Amino acid sequence: MLKKATHLADTSVALNRRRFSLGLPLLVAGAAAPQEVVAAKAPSRDEAPIVTYYRTKTIDGIKIFYREAGPANAPVVLLLHGFPTSSHMFRNLIPELADRYHVIAPDYPGFGQSDMPDRATFSYTFDRFGELVDGLLDALGVKRYAMYVMDYGAPVGWRLALKHPERITALIVQNGNAYEEGLKEFWDPIKAYWSDHSQEHRKALHVLVAPETTKFQ
Repeated sequence: MLKKATHLADTSVALNRRRFSLGLPLLVAGAAAPQEVVAAKAPSRDEAPIVTYYRTKTIDGIKIFYREAGPANAPVVLLLHGFPTSSHMFRNLIPELADRYHVIAPDYPGFGQSDMPDRATFSYTFDRFGELVDGLLDALGVKRYAMYVMDYGAPVGWRLALKHPERITALIVQNGNAYEEGLKEFWDPIKAYWSDHSQEHRKALHVLVAPETTKFQ
């Protein structure tokens, strides 16, 4: 009986060894498989991630920061941001466009990464913003472009379109006004500051740039 039990145990060990040895090549093959899959899925040149470049240009003595992405010979799309934000608001949109468009998104002076000149020497107006964006486009050699304008970007964009209507290939407008009637009660404190740059009127606008107001941007 003992011999029979020993024989069965030896047979079981032999079978287990055989199963293990048969399974070993499968385990080895399985270990190598991920490397083969990774190699097979290496992105092609066309599938490579979109790169957004952070650049600056000095226009009229003011450093203007802008984001740029996409083929240099592709149609240009100019993205003009709103208030109180910067080209950062387009961080997710730019890669969606840059596979087929040359995208340019500047920061206005006092916004984002652009210079913030002293108010005593610089006029923070839509006219001045328009002039500087126009100067940036000239410096980059851009002569034809579509515009996506949002909020403050609208009055900046209108000035570009009025100055160079022949350069505009398309105009996409989000939350932007071209007429005073569109400036409802929300704008009353801002209008008051436009008329009188007193500390009282200036203080009333601080809520517009408070963290709780801007964090969702």
